[in-house]
Amino acid sequence: MAKTALKDKILDFMRNDAYRPLTAEDLAQEMGLKGKELTEFWSILQELEAEALIIKTRYGKYGVPERMNLVVGRFHASGKGYGFVVPDNPEEPDIYITADAAMTAMHNDRVVARIHRRTPAHGKKREGEIIRIVERANHRIVGTFAASRHYGFVVPDDPRLGRDIFVPKGERNGAKDNAKVVVEITKWPERQRSAEGRIVEVLGQKGDPGIEILSIITKHNLPRVFPPEVERAAADVPAEISAAELAGRRDLRDLPIVTIDAEDAKDLDDAVHVERLPAGRYLLGVHIADVSYYVRENTPLDIEARRRGTSVYLVDRVLPDAPAAAVQRHL
Repeated sequence: MAKTALKDKILDFMRNDAYRPLTAEDLAQEMGLKGKELTEFWSILQELEAEALIIKTRYGKYGVPERMNLVVGRFHASGKGYGFVVPDNPEEPDIYITADAAMTAMHNDRVVARIHRRTPAHGKKREGEIIRIVERANHRIVGTFAASRHYGFVVPDDPRLGRDIFVPKGERNGAKDNAKVVVEITKWPERQRSAEGRIVEVLGQKGDPGIEILSIITKHNLPRVFPPEVERAAADVPAEISAAELAGRRDLRDLPIVTIDAEDAKDLDDAVHVERLPAGRYLLGVHIADVSYYVRENTPLDIEARRRGTSVYLVDRVLPDAPAAAVQRHL
């Protein structure tokens, strides 16, 4: 039996109304697992627990969170201390978490929360407390570096991330006071201690031209450069269309086809023409660039474009889904 099938089998067994939390040994026995299933059972149980799909109690027994007054989801912090756990199950309502019940969770961490008040009272949301952090979401954070003589702090650009990140003196990476930086978390926060990290990239000084846009790009992990193999593939795209390729296409280059774009536009990938017909009619032609001629399936250009999904248009720049060499040579 495939691992996925055995995972589903274990979860279905635990979700049965008659199920009560059992130890791992009792669970395997009650399910009647033997042979290969039994061999795989132990590692799969650990995987399910690590993913918070099942919960291990203080007595060493296993159950599913939805039957233990627990909810698994993402913590959405407010920037004012409190927040909400948005359950993985979209049909469940959010859980309100007060500032002193958030444990050390940071915005967007995947967590387990215990529900204190299951039924909303007087129009209020369900309330609870975070009891476990399943997965950390913010391994790298963009912010402003505040330097002192022996250490420093990074103040996150996103106020929902809460406390500043402590940076030891030897982990500054040459950053100066008031620099925009990327800090990598090396120690997660504890009750009375801020998170600790090391600066892995200095973006520039606060106030530099374009620095805020660069900070946004970095915060959202938007790709700024193309891998070398993609740049090479773009340079190899033929600048001319072969005679054999033209022979299989309808040639409309004699028509007055125009694009409607800004003067500084680079991606001229569609155009139109209008022709007056008899009896007061008009023919509108819409001409779309055949990208598949230049970007073949499963080539480096295609794979990178699929990874990026789209070009991203910002106030002062464009992050394209293909290198300029593959686009501008065919304008």
